[in-house]
Amino acid sequence: MSDAAPTTGLSGDAHADLVSHDTYVDGVPHATFARLRADDPVSWVDEPDGSGFWAITKYRDIIDVSRDHERFTSSDGIRLEEMDAEENAARRTMIEADPPDHTRLRRLVSRGFTRRRVESYEEQIRALAADVVDEALAQPNFDFVEAIATQLPMKMLGRLLGTPDADGPFLVEQGDALLGNTDPDFTDHVVDLVDTDEFRLAPFRSPAGFRLFDYARQQAAIRRTDPTEDIISQLLATTTDGSELTEHEFNNFFVLLVAAGNDTTRYTMTGGLQALLQRPHLLDHLRTATEEQWFDAVEEILRWTSVTMHFRRTATTDVEMGGKHIKAGDKVVLYFVSGDYDDEQFADPFTFDITRSPNDHMAFGRGGPHLCLGAWLARMEVRVTLQEFLKRVDTIEQTAPEARLRSNFISGIKSLPVKVTPR
Repeated sequence: MSDAAPTTGLSGDAHADLVSHDTYVDGVPHATFARLRADDPVSWVDEPDGSGFWAITKYRDIIDVSRDHERFTSSDGIRLEEMDAEENAARRTMIEADPPDHTRLRRLVSRGFTRRRVESYEEQIRALAADVVDEALAQPNFDFVEAIATQLPMKMLGRLLGTPDADGPFLVEQGDALLGNTDPDFTDHVVDLVDTDEFRLAPFRSPAGFRLFDYARQQAAIRRTDPTEDIISQLLATTTDGSELTEHEFNNFFVLLVAAGNDTTRYTMTGGLQALLQRPHLLDHLRTATEEQWFDAVEEILRWTSVTMHFRRTATTDVEMGGKHIKAGDKVVLYFVSGDYDDEQFADPFTFDITRSPNDHMAFGRGGPHLCLGAWLARMEVRVTLQEFLKRVDTIEQTAPEARLRSNFISGIKSLPVKVTPR
């Protein structure tokens, strides 16, 4: 079941500036990506600082680069920002590592995010979602992002980390400042608008990284005295090969979990709800949908929103691709948000089709070792939250224009005012 007619996803500038954060305040420049896929799928993009990168926009090319970590490394950074060796070493996390280092770090917590383990969380997640929705529905008008989409991932992250509920707002605020480090609504230290040199060794070049380091050290001290079964304790434990994370590795891992554990899921469920509000017949369908139908719907929401728009790699050797000569040391940017709308992979990609199958989207990355660790948890949080929300409301309408994140990295709606009529 899908749109009555395809959406006008190709409206807008076909030559948008992919580097500028301001471009994305008006939405993803799909017309530009469509032009690149058709005419120049491996294209050079100049950056204002004099550097530049290769934009990879076709689904199959993105897969090929993702799988080839020997020729396209993550170790020099996964975002567009240029970093010197000191900055790179100070800010490196699991996602800026290639195997075998990436594998070693991922194993520390991966057992808590397997599909089977996540399925065991469903009852707990549903109870949390029900409480969040009930509290939001005490008022007929509210911001869906603030009242619901932020709350459930925040509470579940606290359960996984073993941190107090009272600390949830602090962790969300710091995570917003990190992933939203280009948006003045989330930070006073906007990386392209003010001088952030004093924080160049902090995660995301943000003072929030240092605040989270302090918090991580406090939590580590508690676990060393009284270890539990939470993720922080897992990170501090001795690994099967007898090694332990250094304090630096632990701090950066903790920051990564906070940054990735809330924002992307929040933006996915918000973008999904907005897509459904624009197609009321789909809302009616989902109110009586089976679990299998809900699973398919969530996959389409993930494809449609494509919250993490790109990851960068760096070529380790000269490579020929798409008729272009990529030189060793060149930045190579994988535009997942373009691959997810490639009509050679997805029929009618600008039609929001909640029955789409197969749906091998790139919302969590695809191919290679860097598939999102929290993929199954994010799926469940989106599904359960929307289920609990829809079962409690008769009508929902968006009451004012949404506000979008100012970021060329993360695509997200940061405010979605709605009016609801509870059942």
